[in-house]
Amino acid sequence: MSEQPQPSDDEFGATGEFGVSDEFHQIVDAETDRDPDLAVIEAGSRTLRAQAGPPQGDPVPTRPSDPEVDRALREVEEELAGRWGETKLDPSVQRIAALMDVLGEPQRAYPSIHITGTNGKTSTARMIEALLSAFELRTGRYTSPHVQLITERISLDGVPMDAERFIETYRDIRPYVEMVDAKEDYRLSFFEVMTAMAYAAFADAPVDVAVVEVGMGGTWDATNVIDSSVAVITPIDLDHTDRLGGTVGEIALEKGGIIKPGATAILAQQPVDAAQALLKRAVEVDATVARAGMEFGVMAREVAVGGQRLTLRGLGGEYEDVFLPLHGAHMAHNAAVALAAVEAFFGIGAHQASPLDVDTVRAAFATVTSPGRMEVVRRSPTIVLDAAHNPAGARVTAEAVTEAFGFTRLIGVLATSEGKDVRGVFEAFEPILAEVVITQNSTHRSMDLDALAALAVEVFGVDRVQVEPRLDDALEAAITLAEEEGEYAGAGVLVTGSVFTVGDARLLLGRR
Repeated sequence: MSEQPQPSDDEFGATGEFGVSDEFHQIVDAETDRDPDLAVIEAGSRTLRAQAGPPQGDPVPTRPSDPEVDRALREVEEELAGRWGETKLDPSVQRIAALMDVLGEPQRAYPSIHITGTNGKTSTARMIEALLSAFELRTGRYTSPHVQLITERISLDGVPMDAERFIETYRDIRPYVEMVDAKEDYRLSFFEVMTAMAYAAFADAPVDVAVVEVGMGGTWDATNVIDSSVAVITPIDLDHTDRLGGTVGEIALEKGGIIKPGATAILAQQPVDAAQALLKRAVEVDATVARAGMEFGVMAREVAVGGQRLTLRGLGGEYEDVFLPLHGAHMAHNAAVALAAVEAFFGIGAHQASPLDVDTVRAAFATVTSPGRMEVVRRSPTIVLDAAHNPAGARVTAEAVTEAFGFTRLIGVLATSEGKDVRGVFEAFEPILAEVVITQNSTHRSMDLDALAALAVEVFGVDRVQVEPRLDDALEAAITLAEEEGEYAGAGVLVTGSVFTVGDARLLLGRR
């Protein structure tokens, strides 16, 4: 593999405080030779085609079985839906800060790990949560959007908040929300109220540490009223360009706002412009920096039955023989980021050199789930759900599907949201999809069917495109197309394009 120059520490204007062994330079040599979002260190050992069935149990909550509780939850959902949605934003933390003030600053009752980036945030958050829980810390996790039910956005001890507690938390803070609404020019948004609920629930639990994913951006995101000791930046690419900026450097500048004075910034592989912006921010606030491919990373990985087996380099040393029950090189790199974040939280690298207990790390990663991310929900034919909704996400999903399953014929079911780079998504999937079924999901944000179909014809050709207005019909059509080669021919179905599409498909396919 050829080598490319690595930007120097002086060029970036920042250095990490973590030592780098000579052997670890092989990661730099390997990773800088590839697209940073797709980089993978090859193990050179045998691989196995993944043939594991769907995961046991389902980490996604169901609607309450008690009719009264379900009714009360629907009332809360309706009240929240009556506020500004997550796609309508005002770049300010003034309202959420005012709400935190009247609530007594609940977000300061516990330490936190803050996560931003374009792709991989939720999966990385789940891995961080699993690691912290394995070390016997009580955790709170806040992620968005939800796959099926609103309560899954707020988790305690790795379990989504139950409906009764969710309702109670909303009712507890509602008077304070209304108080702030009355004083501000605009009412608090859906996401601002949800964020306040999460911070209040974590303080009430109480948790030992909160794992918080931004909604969008960083500097003015509603979550950014916390002062986290660890800031995690997953890979940055172009998305939400109308709100965050037209280049990865501009987007990184906005996302870097979660890096607080004296914190540790854990940076996934980034395009050079993004890395420069993030490291400049770190210098400005005197933050420590740890970079994938430098201070930590993936040393080796091999595809295994039901996932992959990894050797990870952390801030305190190597962790061998780590099984991750998720597919794709991108998930391996998410795991490396998560491990470094937890090490930094425990002070490894800055204050101590010894690694975390490797058996505990192995046990934690073996339990990780990430619903709707390379998730197998059915066999014969195999149906894979993935929430890729931008070109960067689609590229890593296409690579992961090819590596993990080796389908001889793959049918796509695609429904996207308005405002996305749909052509880029389609072009990323075009090489791996034999045919596509274009459809819609159940949300008002679902892209117009005719416009989506027209774009699909431009990318895939008219002979490879089928249109089904209803998602259930689209799934049935895709299964029929996949089965044309016979039961044992290795055909599959990939449902993708949006978190909402994946959530709808999970329900239709019985993942309740």
